[in-house]
Amino acid sequence: MADGAIRPIIDAVTQAADHALELWAGGATLVKRWEKEPGQPVCDADIEVDTMLREALGQIAPDAGWLSEETADNAARLSAERVWVVDPIDGTRDYLGGRAGWAVSVALVEQGVPIVAVLAAPARNELWIAQAGKGAHRNGRALSASARLQLPGARVPADILPRADRDLTCVLRPNSIALRMAMVAADEADMVAGLRWGYEWDIAAAALIAAEAGAVVTDALGAGLAFNQPDPVALGLLCCAPGIHEAAVDRLSERAMKARQERR
Repeated sequence: MADGAIRPIIDAVTQAADHALELWAGGATLVKRWEKEPGQPVCDADIEVDTMLREALGQIAPDAGWLSEETADNAARLSAERVWVVDPIDGTRDYLGGRAGWAVSVALVEQGVPIVAVLAAPARNELWIAQAGKGAHRNGRALSASARLQLPGARVPADILPRADRDLTCVLRPNSIALRMAMVAADEADMVAGLRWGYEWDIAAAALIAAEAGAVVTDALGAGLAFNQPDPVALGLLCCAPGIHEAAVDRLSERAMKARQERR
């Protein structure tokens, strides 16, 4: 995609993120909240941002399918060559809690591969952008992922670590998984790992940002990720410095297989 063609995408995402910021700054007086199901909060800002993005991005690429956390899925996306993969507010818990660790996440996926990513975190004054083959940037500055070679001591965005992982180092953890992955791209963390079944909209944009910065992004077993799948989930996530990927897979694989069996 030509550099000029990405500008309308950036504008659409930043305008939606600015709207989310206005609501967030107003606190409880402007944001209504509920639970989609127990433990999964959502608010009217999620819905409003989703609507704004679908309208604006639909004008940019009318042929593209649509996959979003806050829109009922439509199988028509599976026959589209391109698809927008969107999380209107990733990190809703931080958003509702008045904390800055949330972002608006948008990826354009072509034939299963993200080719454009925009991650806007206006409460942190951050705009992350990546294009396939053209690198990743935060606020205009090129990103380069961690060059760490040893797993022990690796920086992980976490509040607390399991006993088996206490040789790792906790760093600040935003609620947004996309922002945690972006930390790896910016060499502010060495690894983000998750064993739960994660949705494509959580990670599509950040996966491209991290990969373009030189990180490795796979599922928890080390397999590559493909997007716009009929069931848009992956067996966990591993986003890390290339030098520790093999060791991380070795550590996580048994736990990941157990998670897979439990889901079945």
